Amino acid sequence: MTDYLSLVSDLVRQARAAGADTADAVLVNGTSLSVASRQGKIEHLERSEGRDLGLRVFVGKRAAIVSSTSLDPAGFAALVERAVAMAKVVPEDPFAGLAETWAPPDGTDLDMADPAEPLPDVLAARAAAAEAAAFSVPGVTNSEGAEAGYGRNEIVLVTSAGFAGRRVGTSHSISATALAGTGTGMQRDYDYHSTVYFADLDDPIKIGKSAGERAIARLNPTRPNTAKIPVLFDPRVAGSLLGHLAGAINGAGVARGTSFLKEKLGQRIFGSDINVFDDPRRVRGLRSRTFDGEGTPTAARKLIENGVLTTWLLDSRSARQLGMTPTGHAVRGTSGPPSASTSNLYLAAGTLTPAELMADIKEGLYITEMIGMGVNGVTGDYSRGAAGYMIRDGALAEPVAEVTVASNLIEMFANMVAASDLVFRRGTDSPTVRVDGMTMAGG
Repeated sequence: MTDYLSLVSDLVRQARAAGADTADAVLVNGTSLSVASRQGKIEHLERSEGRDLGLRVFVGKRAAIVSSTSLDPAGFAALVERAVAMAKVVPEDPFAGLAETWAPPDGTDLDMADPAEPLPDVLAARAAAAEAAAFSVPGVTNSEGAEAGYGRNEIVLVTSAGFAGRRVGTSHSISATALAGTGTGMQRDYDYHSTVYFADLDDPIKIGKSAGERAIARLNPTRPNTAKIPVLFDPRVAGSLLGHLAGAINGAGVARGTSFLKEKLGQRIFGSDINVFDDPRRVRGLRSRTFDGEGTPTAARKLIENGVLTTWLLDSRSARQLGMTPTGHAVRGTSGPPSASTSNLYLAAGTLTPAELMADIKEGLYITEMIGMGVNGVTGDYSRGAAGYMIRDGALAEPVAEVTVASNLIEMFANMVAASDLVFRRGTDSPTVRVDGMTMAGG
């Protein structure tokens, strides 16, 4: 087995010897296997393997990045020479540099690597079972297929400041998409699940039946009249609201002044019962990690505490711009600089069930699918296509489609109420969420 840690460490040493003041390098070694079934037949079976190496060098306040798919040490000298030459001619960046907050890996085991790789036949059987389960639902007329997948990813990071770390993660997934009805009245829906360990993955029959039942429930949708109403976001779309929050508190955007929350640090932007966490230390979490893309140790953080915004998401560059300390949120690939991103992001559960959350709604909307990305990150203006169900007299009613919901994220955050049905399934997770006072534009 190749000692990638020694290999990457040698590349960094060569960079320093060739004239770089500081340097870091990252290696990504990935394997993926996927099998898709459609109409009862295997539609594709694909296996891919890839290894990418990225070197970043600093000459003073000038930085350059080069990448390669070759891990042959004989080519390192040319890679280093090209990187150093590039760094000497690019403009200076006053905020460039390695993270000062790195620390040796602490040995914490987050149990992120399933040692067993499933055979293609096993994945094929799971995909076939999921699609068959979808077809078993009365009214399902067609299928966009089902897919089972596996992936393994190894990341090695070495910096000239002394950090050297390696992490390995696996993923297993199952998905199915079903269609119901015929002609122009056809409707589609899906379900999926992804886990670190194969043993934790949902039964493919459960996934397939769920996809079929969801598709049937969407048949014969209406377009309601335009109104200002309470809106409930199903858990599988409510996480998108957390994504908008994460984008707005990214240190790079705050430093540029392009975030609608740029003046809100330390202020209450949600109700006092709202708490949002980012937990990179969750055992078997889909995005767990003990160190970030710059070697900074990670830690669980309350991004929103009792409604108050407590922090920005910072890599070392944005931290220097804002005069703050990196938060352990740096992520990176092999061909670009680090940037900040969340890990296992979630909205804490509230106390009311979804049924209780909608019990007092005379007329409202329950959204199960979002369409488009009409969100202005500078102003917070929000307008997206949606589909789901009307709420009438406190209960789900007829399906609706081709509607638009609009508001402003500042107002939406302030009016947000969380239900009690939080389940960790997606990496960014939320319970059902209620937001009052949104405009629904329909027919």
